[in-house]
Amino acid sequence: MKIRIIIGNIVMDAELNDSPTSEKIVEALPLETFFSTWGDEIYFSVPVKSVLDETAQQEVQIGDLGYWPSGNAFCVFFGPTPVSTGGKIIPASPVNIIGKVIGDATLFKKVMGERTVRVECSR
Repeated sequence: MKIRIIIGNIVMDAELNDSPTSEKIVEALPLETFFSTWGDEIYFSVPVKSVLDETAQQEVQIGDLGYWPSGNAFCVFFGPTPVSTGGKIIPASPVNIIGKVIGDATLFKKVMGERTVRVECSR
């Protein structure tokens, strides 16, 4: 399933995987909400409840999309977080990997001062 993430003037397409958590995210779309940042990560609450699954990772890559069960949050990773070390991107705690940004996820650095994010299905 393809989705679109819109923050300010940045519009990024992404591909979700076929995990149960991704399916729950798709059912909740479209979604527009306030977001927070944590280092080079954007995250926001979603109306989805899920537990860690077989996709769970403690280390992620630039462009990975994650679901953080501890905060019921959708996460977009595009660089180091405050707990990252040695060039690794480390979430606050493990996240389910739900997809990947198509293109240059580091462009999200340009819109970290914005307040809202919109996520919708893309055709």
